[in-house]
Amino acid sequence: MIVKLFLRTGQMFLLAALLVLGGAGRIDWAAGWVFLGLLHGFALAVGLWLARHDPALLQERLAPLAQPGQEPRDRWLLRFALLLWSGWIGAMALDAGRFGWSQLPLALQVTGGLGIVLSCVLIWATFRANSFASPVVKIQSERGHQVVSSGPYAYVRHPMYAGAAIYFLAAPLLLGSWLGLALAPLMMAVLIIRIPQEERVLRQGLAGYDAYAERVRCRLVPGVW
Repeated sequence: MIVKLFLRTGQMFLLAALLVLGGAGRIDWAAGWVFLGLLHGFALAVGLWLARHDPALLQERLAPLAQPGQEPRDRWLLRFALLLWSGWIGAMALDAGRFGWSQLPLALQVTGGLGIVLSCVLIWATFRANSFASPVVKIQSERGHQVVSSGPYAYVRHPMYAGAAIYFLAAPLLLGSWLGLALAPLMMAVLIIRIPQEERVLRQGLAGYDAYAERVRCRLVPGVW
């Protein structure tokens, strides 16, 4: 699994670097390198942490995005999300890296970097609490799937998506792209579409989820939604 982790992280790094540095048309874009380092450094660090503390979850996270037991609509949504993410990253690279259409103050870029760190910490806390945090929507009966209500799940029902929402706002700030920030709602729309689909599967197939949803009312933001 360690070899597979390094290979998967390397593949994602190359794809992101092609989008970021290729879109910018230069390799001396400091914000782009910071973005790549934060994103993939975190992915590798958390993967190594999972290899030691929860190898079953790491194996699940390294599995293909199309799996048995997964709803077809979820497969298509994940494919669309990957294409949308690629276009979003490329647009920010063109905007801020190549053409310089956007100019953000350094303070906002630093804020964006801190926001990405915050999103990474929240996602790690999700993995720490939930050994069933699969990238696909399915009931993991073979692993004894059960409701998780500890850690960040005590406050929102989808803390990983909350971390992703922070990332969608922070990445454009770090990269210095007003265009990316304007397009961030499109990225968040994928989360808003997927959450009801995921909850429908959990309510139908996971004992105790209805009661948990009654206790924890908010999906993404405590006290808001």
